[in-house]
Amino acid sequence: MAAGLPDLVDCARLAEEAVALQRDYELGKLPRLRDLLAEPRGTLSATFAFAKLASGRPGVRVSIEASPQLVCQRCMQGFGLGLTGASEIEFVASEDAEDAESEREFFRIENGRVSLRELAEEELLLALPIVPACNSPQSCGRAPSHATGDETTGVTGDMRRPFSALQDLLKKT
Repeated sequence: MAAGLPDLVDCARLAEEAVALQRDYELGKLPRLRDLLAEPRGTLSATFAFAKLASGRPGVRVSIEASPQLVCQRCMQGFGLGLTGASEIEFVASEDAEDAESEREFFRIENGRVSLRELAEEELLLALPIVPACNSPQSCGRAPSHATGDETTGVTGDMRRPFSALQDLLKKT
């Protein structure tokens, strides 16, 4: 985020003026995302389009784009994943009741202010896969192998079967 641009904004004022904002955040500096990253590099680009909604409340359309380096849960190696996401959010004060008929998500605010960084980070977390995995399971986490072996199972010729000694013992009894 550029110096001098506020993170906490008055969402009602921005909605009245139909303001659109764009912010960039370093992925490694987003606290709720940090533990999910293989590497803390990269940028989250977020666009916020504020508007006054038919309900009379302020709202925003949050759109994000990022390519975080995640940890594959199959091979435990890092991989890049391009993500996009968008949500329409309706702001409600802590004491206001939420409308069950609304198609939008509700975001409770205190004192009419909202953190743009928190909105962007939340949208990115919603866009993440539940179980991150490489796009190509056939080569997931495999280093090029020069040993001979069975390519269908991925077992190389120099790899021992872990229970072969047990099998030998069972044959002797």
